[in-house]
Amino acid sequence: MKFIPVFADGDAPANPGQPTEGQPAGQPGQPQQPQGLFGGGIMQFAPFILLGLFFLVVMLPAQRRRKREEAERLAKMKPGAKVVLNSGIVGKIVTIKDGEDEIVIKSDDTKLRVLRASVASVTDDSVPATTEPAKS
Repeated sequence: MKFIPVFADGDAPANPGQPTEGQPAGQPGQPQQPQGLFGGGIMQFAPFILLGLFFLVVMLPAQRRRKREEAERLAKMKPGAKVVLNSGIVGKIVTIKDGEDEIVIKSDDTKLRVLRASVASVTDDSVPATTEPAKS
């Protein structure tokens, strides 16, 4: 037994195997694939292409700038410089050796051995800082 759809106005299609007015030619019930260069393949990859361009234009220069700033910060480290670690510990560098990853800092009465990479900021104490506000 074959099912023939009946529409709201009671008319059935004249030839059930043939496409109706709103259906494109081809196999019945199959959507027609878009044709042309931009219809199918390239437009599917457009979000990935845009994401790649965003990465090249925005992310890579920022990463290079961050690496350059870190190299400058690590080069500025010398004994006697005040440092703040990523963990929030504040101290002064006691010893630092070239070619080693560890430095020794002194914080109040405690000496700590820490990695160079854990230093968040370095300040040079060659210029004394004033704690009094400027008078006008």
